[in-house]
Amino acid sequence: MNKMLLSLSVATVLLTACSDDKMPEKQTEPATPMNLSTSVTPPVAKKEPYELSAHGDTRVDDYYWMRDDSRTDAAVLSHLEKENSYADAVLTPLEKQTDSLYEEMIARIPKDDSSVPYKKNGYWYQTHYVGDGEYPIYVRKQQPDGEETVLLNGNKMAEGESYFSIGSFEASPNNELLAYSVDTVSRRLYTVHVKNIATGEVYSDTLTDTTGQVYWANDNQTLYYIKRDKQTLLGSQVFRHTLGTEQADDELVYEETDTTFYTSLGKSKDGDVIFINHSNTDMSGVTLIDANNAEATPTPFYPIEPDHEYSIEKHGDDYYVLTNWQADNYRIMKVAADSTQDRSTWQEVVAHNPDIYISSLEVLQDYLVYKAKENGYLRLEAMSLKDGSLRTIPTEDPIYTAGFTGNTQSDTNTVRIYYASLTTPPSTFDINLETLQSELKKQNKVGDDFNAADYQSERLMTTARDGKKVPVSLVYRKSTFKKDGTNPLFQYGYGSYGSTMDPTFVSSWLSMLDRGFVVAIAHIRGSQMLGTQWYEDGKMGNKMNTFTDFIDVTKGLIEQGYADPSRVFAEGGSAGGLLMGAVANMAPELYTAIAAHVPFVDVVTTMSDASIPLTTGEYTEWGNPANKEEYEYMLSYSPYDQVKKQDYPHLFVTTGLHDSQVQYFEPMKWVAKLRDYKTDDNLLLFITDMEAGHGGASGRFKRYEQRAKEYAFFFHLAGIEL
Repeated sequence: MNKMLLSLSVATVLLTACSDDKMPEKQTEPATPMNLSTSVTPPVAKKEPYELSAHGDTRVDDYYWMRDDSRTDAAVLSHLEKENSYADAVLTPLEKQTDSLYEEMIARIPKDDSSVPYKKNGYWYQTHYVGDGEYPIYVRKQQPDGEETVLLNGNKMAEGESYFSIGSFEASPNNELLAYSVDTVSRRLYTVHVKNIATGEVYSDTLTDTTGQVYWANDNQTLYYIKRDKQTLLGSQVFRHTLGTEQADDELVYEETDTTFYTSLGKSKDGDVIFINHSNTDMSGVTLIDANNAEATPTPFYPIEPDHEYSIEKHGDDYYVLTNWQADNYRIMKVAADSTQDRSTWQEVVAHNPDIYISSLEVLQDYLVYKAKENGYLRLEAMSLKDGSLRTIPTEDPIYTAGFTGNTQSDTNTVRIYYASLTTPPSTFDINLETLQSELKKQNKVGDDFNAADYQSERLMTTARDGKKVPVSLVYRKSTFKKDGTNPLFQYGYGSYGSTMDPTFVSSWLSMLDRGFVVAIAHIRGSQMLGTQWYEDGKMGNKMNTFTDFIDVTKGLIEQGYADPSRVFAEGGSAGGLLMGAVANMAPELYTAIAAHVPFVDVVTTMSDASIPLTTGEYTEWGNPANKEEYEYMLSYSPYDQVKKQDYPHLFVTTGLHDSQVQYFEPMKWVAKLRDYKTDDNLLLFITDMEAGHGGASGRFKRYEQRAKEYAFFFHLAGIEL
């Protein structure tokens, strides 16, 4: 269910974009669709009534039997395979279109591609993709144009594996050793290995069941990592490992006892301090470990306290603190390293402004750079640490996404940013903070026929039923768009964890835009598009606002002429899949089809069972069903519990058997119940990747196979021929 996996359906396709020479202006008017294989009988799941009681209320779950934590139950696996076979049979007439879309999508991805090198501890690091290789090759060199040393070759390492993911890697401070983590199951249970960079020798040290993060102490012999519980998948224990010893002998240096918290690691730019980060949706904190002392005792930066969230950046003998203390939308403060726990010594650097939300910061030699959002519009601010002057970094697009990337050194006045918009491919810029001059280091390669000027983006506001104005970012191809209610609409939403989907470039969306679709991102409550309160108004007892906002955005776009009401499509994944499930129950008549990827749909049952992975870490987002009021509220919107006898849109549902966030049995149960209850003849397709998890297939090309199926299905329903 997480868990900060935000924007799954979009995040996995933030690659490059182009238009191939077959595409420019596609048919926008409905065509007579071919018939799919609707005569195939969908699978019917057996019913085994199972009673779940709480607070005097008893629910009967006919499909509880589908839960198998071992993922070996023959009946479960058989039913999933039957669903896969059914979906394949239904979509068989669209195989040619699906293959064409797949080739179209991967043609936008350069076969040979390299990242912009970044410098860390005397070496330049870079990532390569080569030819048909699915996985990255990580290299480093002593000079930008020097000879490369291959650190990790993902393609070779993935040989023989149906799933493969490199979690992270970190060179030792003396640059001789490499610690790295690998997952071959897609449960995000990473195994850490250590290798000699010069010789390639992989040491015997093997650290299993970790979160994937690993950091070195400065003695070049000590590693810090977090171990996950294999059942709950919570990472609550921070261990210290000495090279050459057994994992069983590792020292537990910190244990998070509050199961609502997530734990992660980091390290200061100067390499002197290792950070243990603690967070839930209401509070956060940091614990410090002296990286120069292999036996250091962790010490709190500042005690964790209710409703206080903060993060830190070290700068010399000071820390800069992004904090919501007496500042709902955050402010930036400064404190000396030797007095962090005395908040009376914290000095305000950037004052709180209730109209401006500050989300992240970067501290360099003479400048503090931070992301600020006002009325949903992002800007990057640069403050001089010498005189306090403030300047805005100029950008070309009025609506865009940007973030800090590759800023591994503090002794520079150049900040590197990631930048993209709905019409601008992902780009890497170096910004000289003295002059605000920007240098484009790379823009993701675009095909010969792509022209950003062919597309138009907009930001508009729609009115929710309670009068709130909901921002919407949308994009369309100028030559195929008419604001007369004739264009098909594809609407994406998420709306949880305060995660904000800023307008960005999604290469696969071009396949829709060039065929006349309007693509819209609904910035609904539960995100932080309009600040912290926007998030608070879409969580816990306010969660219903997330769903009604999405519905009201759809209605608003139809009313304003952006959408053909007979051709409206919606998509969401993970917590966005919960959104899709709720919307399907609440307003099925609005949507032609809905795609729900790895959807968190069995809210009450999952949140009532602390043994289900990551459940307890979600109490501050959804509530704890042990509390009667919270139980009843969650029950009122839980998609699985609210399935009813009614017509539903066409549904395209996906999951991964090994999903670590939303367990496969949630969508499996939901689909079974929908088949039993729905009163229409619309198609319900359920596809399980038997090898993957929450993020889908692991390869850079392979992940598009499922997306091509979805788009072919949507185009068919929209009456658009390829």
